[in-house]
Amino acid sequence: MLQTIIPQLMELRDHQLQHWPLARQNYEALGHTSRKTVMIGPMQGAIQYNPSRKVSTGAAVDAASVAARPCFLCRANRPAEQLTEEIIPGWEFLVNPYPIFPLHFTIASSAHIPQSRIPLDMVLLAERLPGMTVFFNGARAGASAPDHQHCQAVMTSELPLMNYLEKGGDPDSLPFKVDYRIIAPDMQGMADIAAVVSLAGCDASTGEADYGLLNAYMWIGDDGLLRTAVVLRSAHRPACYSRDASEGYMVSPGAIDMAGVFILPVEENFNSITQADIDSILHEVAIKPDSQN
Repeated sequence: MLQTIIPQLMELRDHQLQHWPLARQNYEALGHTSRKTVMIGPMQGAIQYNPSRKVSTGAAVDAASVAARPCFLCRANRPAEQLTEEIIPGWEFLVNPYPIFPLHFTIASSAHIPQSRIPLDMVLLAERLPGMTVFFNGARAGASAPDHQHCQAVMTSELPLMNYLEKGGDPDSLPFKVDYRIIAPDMQGMADIAAVVSLAGCDASTGEADYGLLNAYMWIGDDGLLRTAVVLRSAHRPACYSRDASEGYMVSPGAIDMAGVFILPVEENFNSITQADIDSILHEVAIKPDSQN
């Protein structure tokens, strides 16, 4: 396994919190978030009230809106305070200024290219970040910058789905289809990786395969082997989604939500959402396991 880069990223995070008021404010606010339990099939998850995520959850990601704004992941358009570490060639590590967890990084491509298929470089990123999960939001599955290829990374222990799978939980018992693999360091492992990065969701409205409809995760397990999990999606947002939270729920499921932590940036939504609402949202945005069809 390659040498971990986590100490360098911790230094980056600490420096940013000292010198970037927006980041410091939002990381300090994590100490005041509220949570309540929700069940995702047999897996215990959580609903988290996090007002700083309103920027991402409410992002307009239609083609016209994206084209009309500067890309906030391009180096030229980032805040002056936002620093980067280019530790992996072609990828820039950034402290996410709107965090969900105490360690939350965005890993942006150095080039302005759109979100496409699952990046193969996620394998290398996961190897360099033991203890963390690298995840990828497809262009129609939670990416607030679908025009700029990027991943994110958080501590694996924060994600119920990863912990459930590590403990031997049955993926087919979950209410959404998960392609889960333990990757061996051999020819079969190489074939598995090739299969994973070629996965696609299926648009419920057209029946067509769509590489943007998925959430992908890679991490190193307790045995030192690479794990991959891909949640296959059928839709971007549920019918209840509304940027005006008084008319519905401002909930736009991305990789964190599908991994078991649903983010609600509006307090009234957090207080009123129910288990039945979560079940309905998952039913609308994800493909069911074959055993449940």
